[in-house]
Amino acid sequence: MKLNQLVSGLDIIEVKGDMEREISGVQIDSRQVDKNYLFVAVRGTAADGHNYIGKAIEKGASAVLCEEIPADADESVTYVKVANTEQTTGSVATAFYGNPTSKLKLVGVTGTNGKTTIATVLYEMFRRMGHKAGLLSTVANYIDGEMIPTEHTTPDPITLNALLAKMVEAGCEYAFMEVSSHSIVQNRIGGLNFAGGLFTNITRDHLDYHKTFDNYIKAKKLFFDNLPATAFAITNADDKNGMVMVQNTKAQVKTYSVQSPADFKAKIIECHFEGMYLEINGREVGVQFIGKFNVSNLLAVYGAAVMLGKDPHEVLVALSAMHPVNGRFEALRSPSGYTAIVDYAHTPDALENVLNAIHGVLEGKGEVITVCGAGGNRDKGKRPLMAREAVKQSDRVIITSDNPRFEEPQDIINDMLAGLTEEDMKKVIAIVDRRQAIKTACMMAKPGDVILIAGKGHEDYQDVKGVKHHFDDKEEVRACF
Repeated sequence: MKLNQLVSGLDIIEVKGDMEREISGVQIDSRQVDKNYLFVAVRGTAADGHNYIGKAIEKGASAVLCEEIPADADESVTYVKVANTEQTTGSVATAFYGNPTSKLKLVGVTGTNGKTTIATVLYEMFRRMGHKAGLLSTVANYIDGEMIPTEHTTPDPITLNALLAKMVEAGCEYAFMEVSSHSIVQNRIGGLNFAGGLFTNITRDHLDYHKTFDNYIKAKKLFFDNLPATAFAITNADDKNGMVMVQNTKAQVKTYSVQSPADFKAKIIECHFEGMYLEINGREVGVQFIGKFNVSNLLAVYGAAVMLGKDPHEVLVALSAMHPVNGRFEALRSPSGYTAIVDYAHTPDALENVLNAIHGVLEGKGEVITVCGAGGNRDKGKRPLMAREAVKQSDRVIITSDNPRFEEPQDIINDMLAGLTEEDMKKVIAIVDRRQAIKTACMMAKPGDVILIAGKGHEDYQDVKGVKHHFDDKEEVRACF
């Protein structure tokens, strides 16, 4: 594509060089640049792309999109100056990859908890219904049935558009995507055309990045503010910020609820560790998911499928065949009669939801042993809150390591323990080694008890001092069995 076509939609401040150049690729990472690429110099949170312009040119970049043209500008390179490269990367990437979201229906899911479950179940449901579909999620990206590993919940705009273009090429009609608050603020989804947006809930998370809860809410709301009038916006009426999210959207608003009147409504008829019987919009259905929070997730899935034109009865039939997502409330039965549940819960609210779901099934007929930790180099304020939540709803609690990253595991554990009273401490032990913590919980458990192993879910590694060591909670539990 010619450079002038690629940047035609931008507010250009200054140009230095030939705009008729043929561009063979677009990149924001100088290490990934190749011959005749356009390098976009973005001022990121960790590094400033302007410091890597020279490196990009060495690698073969023939054009640079920047906020500042270097004083020692290379005569053989074209420089295009704009006010904000972060805001323009999305539209450049969209243009280069032929605007893929105009050729398929893209649905975005945002909120603190439930994004992965909703996006994945939608992807699996639409494939079950005979459609080719794509998935962009925390666990993995899929182009129809082909898995592509993932690094972030929402990739950068170039990676994102490249993946979406491959989906179009593979004949996908739909794509379902988790939309993180970081990606909204950093314009990673700029230039994408959404057919619909879903809001799950909002509780404390990522305050290490957003600084205040209010900023975090505004980040999520911005996604709905930017939806077009042709899209739908489905929001959780049970969340106190549910209606705040959609108050300024141009999209068609629909609600879902398990507590009050809504467009998509459900109630639990029966609940077991194998699944639930639900009533959704007046029709009964058996599902293989557990817990009130999953009823909300399934309602969001149901609502999105109906808004995408699917028959409600066909949607319920497909829902009844769906399985829980890897590492999301996965129940493993031990030969000696207790149950272990592996879940990704890594916020106070997610921990509360999972423990509520366990108590909803147990009905006081067994004890709950919770194994949990907190991630290093992330929001420290949630650590004592998580410990308190675990103690409040468990008979025994083992505080342990999660992904310590570059912090000392014992320091993270101490931050968690700081939230507990002397009385709380009577049912708490701290074991730094996660493997030993899981073993100890399994040794404590009696027939009929439930062990919750929270925090890592689908992850098969522990991140210690920048190195990912193989570690899988489910493997550890099965070894104990």
